[in-house]
This record gives sequence, structure tokens and C-alpha cells, in this order.
Amino acid sequence: MVNVIIDGIALEAEEGATILEAAQRAGAQIPTLCFLAQLNDIGSCRVCVIEVEGEDRLVASCNTVVREGMVVHTDTDQVRTARTTALQLLLSQHDLNCAYCPRTGTCRFQKLLLDAGLIAWDPSGLFVTETPSPYAKQLVQGKRAAWPAERIVQRDENRCIHCGRCIAACDRLEDIGVWAFRGTGSRSTVGVADGMSMRQAGCVSCGQCITHCPTGALSERDDTSLLLDAIADPEQTTVVQIAPATRTSWGVGLGADDGALPVERMVAALKQLGVDYVFDTSLAADLTIMEEGTELLEGLTNRTASDDGITWPLFTSCCPAWVQHAKDHHPDALAHLSTSKSPMMMLGAVIKTWFAEKQGIKPDNIFSVALMPCTAKKAEITLPMNSHPDIPDMDAALTTRELTRMIKNADIDVDGLEDMPLDDPLGTFTGAGVIFGTTGGVMEAALRTAYYVATGQTAPPDSFAFAVSEHGAWTEGTFDMNGTSVRCAVVHGLSNVHALLEALRAGVVTYDFVEVMACPGGCAGGGGQPIDGSDCERGLQRGQTLRSIDKTQMPLRYSHENPQIKMLYDVFFGKPCSERAHHLLHTIHLPHDGKDATAKEATA
Repeated sequence: MVNVIIDGIALEAEEGATILEAAQRAGAQIPTLCFLAQLNDIGSCRVCVIEVEGEDRLVASCNTVVREGMVVHTDTDQVRTARTTALQLLLSQHDLNCAYCPRTGTCRFQKLLLDAGLIAWDPSGLFVTETPSPYAKQLVQGKRAAWPAERIVQRDENRCIHCGRCIAACDRLEDIGVWAFRGTGSRSTVGVADGMSMRQAGCVSCGQCITHCPTGALSERDDTSLLLDAIADPEQTTVVQIAPATRTSWGVGLGADDGALPVERMVAALKQLGVDYVFDTSLAADLTIMEEGTELLEGLTNRTASDDGITWPLFTSCCPAWVQHAKDHHPDALAHLSTSKSPMMMLGAVIKTWFAEKQGIKPDNIFSVALMPCTAKKAEITLPMNSHPDIPDMDAALTTRELTRMIKNADIDVDGLEDMPLDDPLGTFTGAGVIFGTTGGVMEAALRTAYYVATGQTAPPDSFAFAVSEHGAWTEGTFDMNGTSVRCAVVHGLSNVHALLEALRAGVVTYDFVEVMACPGGCAGGGGQPIDGSDCERGLQRGQTLRSIDKTQMPLRYSHENPQIKMLYDVFFGKPCSERAHHLLHTIHLPHDGKDATAKEATA
């Protein structure tokens, strides 16, 4: 421990701690912009500067380590002037058209400018500079090179403040490195590394760069018009499915707390928009468990080392960002991914086959949309794994943020709506389906049903415990399935996936079943989730909301107990992994230069 004095308060700080960390203990509020705990501490924005007695210059508190006897002042005239100048310099290169920015109200830069009195609202609702400044200027939209409109991750250079947070998130969370600083000095900017396209750089559209950007420089492609146009088309029947993780957070952008607005209120809002049917992807998660769990049990009886000498596990495949990353960087693992489609794609197939036939609707007259916490789903729906030639199973994937924008733009008062139930016959789901939206949830849901199939007995749903592996940043557990030990692991964040795969290849660890999620915290921390303007990671917190729903609100907690899943197998699929199930619910994962296909197409 070291002794320091911050704003006249003497305290002990851990050796190696930064001034920012020590100041927070002292109750001093130091503003930050480019800083992101454990990810980005380059000190480039100069907003967090403070004064240290004995130092000739102000120093960045985010990356200056405390030392014995240090005396720090966080709120002097010199400090305030320096911070204001730093904000003005950033403002000189920033498009201040806040009223039309998707991040207005949750933009960290906007808040700092307001706090510093550099901007204010005018009667028209647009931001203007409060007093004339030699630094501030309004950039002309489109002055810099336009970003290709078809890209899932959109970038507006006019809003970029060159903080480097997108670079850090992509590099340290996902181990990809799509973004990089380009140029030097006043010409420095942020762009795709080495001048490549985003796909060439390995972008998997996870959206973590979007959620970690403090401004509106990064956003997802806005596809809301696709659904709105379909609603306006009298020939189209609109069907929307709601992802498990979306239910926890959709009200945040409307002023509610996480988990405060029930899914039934979302149904009411969607019906107010004009949607015809609303189903829950959690039902398809139950369907995924039946297919993937069957794969697991069949694989356990035929475990052998592959040609490379590695005894590979079965990897989950419901995360499209992970699947794409495996194609790009881990082709040796592709053959060991579950062939089960993601719940979104499974429900898309069911809607345009069994449901369409039951309702007497032509498949091409159904416009099927998924509300997802994930930006990578926008890419997944374009993969060629459809039930009918030339008719996509899914027509659009919208993020939780896009849903919020639609509700706001339609001026729908969600507080004044009466809750409405999900539509039948695809509206019943279990707690196992709900926890699909959080890290470890897919694994636990699969084990609940696999245990029943293997033993004929129902294990307590909360009996599958995982502990942090001694070999890396993932959790693991071993479970007895009627005399067979099943070794399982759960990993989230592609940087951690890389470490786990290296451990598998080196023979350091051996597993039978591995759940992989690209985003921290799983889908609940997805790149399409609401951004609240803070620097807190919400994925694990939102995941706990899903687990609470499973434990306290769900009368059914096992996928195999879902009556509508039983019905679908009785009247349509026959049994898990049947020929029809393989055709509609499974796919083959081919390398990046290959082409995904349904299992039937791949073997034809």
C-alpha cells in the first residue's frame, strides 16, 4: 500500500493503482472519455487530467500510477481550463448534429460538453454552442468519405473523437483487431486495420465496438424500414420473434429499468405497430436443446481422436459471431460445431413451413423478423440455409435498439398499454429457453434435458454447477450421465475462446461439450443491446435477470417438457434429428470460402 493525498484527503491506495482509481476511493469525480476500465487507458482525450504537486505538467489520471507521498489536486483552475480546452479541441472535429444521432441522450461526449457548458439546447431542439468558440464548428454531413450503406457496422467519421475504445474492445475482448489508428498527428484517424475491408480484417459483426464507442461514431445498420414497409403491405403477414435477452432490456431505451417491462408489454407495442403475430424465440431455444442434446448424447458414444490427434468436443453453434470467427481463424474446429441451427433460424424455418401450412399462408407472403440483442444476426439471416428455394426463412433481424427507435418514432406510450399474451401455437416456452440469453445458459439447458434422456430421471434444474478453470478464463464442470462422465466448459468473449482452443490443441484440457458466446456475458451483453451512457458492462447483470425469470416465474424449466415442442415432434418432425429435422433445423458449417447449407443440401 502507498500513502497519497487527494484533494486534501489522506488515504492508502494499492500499489500499482492509478490516480483515477485512488481518486474514486476518495470520492473525487474525475471525468473520463477515452478511458474504459481494463480495456483502454491510453489517456489520449486529456479529459481526466489532474495536477500533481512537483510535476511540471498536468497528467492523465487514468494511466498514471500512484506513488508514496503523492499529493493530487483534481479540481483546480488549471485543471478545469485544461479539460475545457481538451473538450473544445475534440468538438472542433465533431459533428454536433445531436438531434439526428442515434446516441443522443446516451452519448458520453455529449454529457461532458453539457456539464462544461460548451453546448446547450436551443428552442428547435438542436444542440448549439452556448458561447462562440474558436474551436467549435458544425461539420457538413458527408464532408468525409461515406461508409458503405450495406455494412452491418456503420461508421460516421464526423462523430469519431479518436478515443480508441473501439480498437481496444475489438482487440482485447474479441482478439480480432479490426480497427486501428491510421495516420499521424493531426491527420490521425480510426479506420479498418491495414486498409482492408471489414470482412478481410475478420469482422464478425459482434457489435462490441458499437456498445463501447462513447459517441455515435459507430452504430448498426438501420433495417427498421424493412419491417415497417412489410406492415404497410396488405399482401404480407408480419411475424416477429422475440429473443430471450431482448426481454430483459427493451424498456431501457424507453426510460425503464432492466427487466421492468414484461414481454407481454412488448407484444402489445408490436401489435400497436401493426405486427400480425408475435412469437418467442425461447420456444425455438427449447427446440434447439432437443436437437443439440441429441447430437451430444450420440457423440458421447462415438468419441475418438481426429486426424490431428485431438479429441475435440461438441461446440455450440447458436452464436453466429463465433461460427464466423471459427470459419475465419479456426477451421480445424468447424467439423466439431453442432449442426443445429440457432434458435432464430430454427423458428424461421418452422414459421415458413409448418406454421405457414397450418395458417394457409404462402411462405413468400410471410415477412419474418427477429428482435435480437445481436448485430451478427443481421449477417446470419443471409446465409443460404432456407427451407424453400429463393424464399428466405428470415427476412430481417432488428436489434433491441432498433425496436426502441420504432416505438419512439410511432409515439407509442408503453406505460399506457395493456399487456398482451404471445400468440399461439408458438408462444409457450420454458425456463431453459429463457436462459439461452446468458453465458452458461445454453449449456445448463442442454444438460437438464440430456440428463433426463440419458437417465430417465429429472435432475434438479440448478444442480449443474461450474467453476473457473485453472487453465484460463472460462468455467468448467464434470457431470455424470448414467455412468458416463461429461466434461463441459463455458466460454464467452472470443479472446477467451482463442485461449481455450489453444489449450485443447495442446492437450492441456479435454472436454466433451463446450458452449461458446462471442459477447461478454453472452447474448445479454450483445452488440445490439441498449447503451445507457455509462461504462458499466451490463451483460452479466442482464443475464441474472434471465436466471431469475427461470427460477421464479417459469412453471416449466426443462425443454423436453414444453407441450408445444412435443406437439411439433408429434405432428411434424417425428423425433429429434429425424430426416425432416435435419433438413429444416440443421446446417453444415463450411470454411470461410465455402458456403453454408442445410444438411440435406450438403449431402445431396
